[in-house]
Amino acid sequence: MPYLTRTGSGLRTHGAEQPGVGVPGYAHPLLAPTEWAELNRPGTPLHWAVLNIDDGPGARPDPHCLEAAGRLRNARERALRDETPHDTVRAAGGRVLGHLDLAFGSRPFGELLTDARSFLDWYQVGGFYLDRCPADRPGLPGVRRLTSTLAALLDDRPGPAGDGRLVLGHGTHPYPGYAEAADQLVTFRGPWTDYRWSQAAEWTAAYRPSRFAHFVHGVPRTHLEEAMRIARWQGAGTIFFTDHSGMQGQTDPFAALPSYWDEFVSRIGLGISE
Repeated sequence: MPYLTRTGSGLRTHGAEQPGVGVPGYAHPLLAPTEWAELNRPGTPLHWAVLNIDDGPGARPDPHCLEAAGRLRNARERALRDETPHDTVRAAGGRVLGHLDLAFGSRPFGELLTDARSFLDWYQVGGFYLDRCPADRPGLPGVRRLTSTLAALLDDRPGPAGDGRLVLGHGTHPYPGYAEAADQLVTFRGPWTDYRWSQAAEWTAAYRPSRFAHFVHGVPRTHLEEAMRIARWQGAGTIFFTDHSGMQGQTDPFAALPSYWDEFVSRIGLGISE
């Protein structure tokens, strides 16, 4: 298969890094209570989950989103302190990321900062997911300006400086310079029919798997192992696979749990075999 064709440095050797789950954005907690609860289940290898109220933080704090974000944030704090929780909520230290829609570079800088401050003030997010991020070279200076400003805002929060996380939601391999503009890049977002024949850009081999994320929909249960092997080979440290397709009038395929969620999580927890 094409994804097995490598040039240059070949297969990555950073085997000690554990893969984890990145959630592009579940539906509102009222509509997806099971999904949000599953992120707090003991042993879930969660890296981060995106909070998106209305293509951003919304007009005012949402009590249901405040609760969902608070439970994840508290679970992360307990996990980092290695404390035994007082209830059954225990996650793997995953962050809550605020959803910022860059509209491929067309949204005003000030408008994005207003949304970012609302996420920080209301939901105390641990970083940002920059959706519909430009991927071409001309868009890079604007993204660098934004990410450097967001990093400064995150460093002003209580807690250790540099603990915030910035994820660029390209959905494809961008110009290589973007790798230095954020903590992680989403280099694939799309259907299984494309993913199974995809290839990683050669320049990505110079970076650790923790720098890349893949989101794939329409993955049949019978191909779940193959999809995870592709992610491992291409060096994606954060993944989300689902059998939902988003076709025929369905909603966002990533808004709900895949039917094989338990198997998916258990496979990640055991690592991805070669």
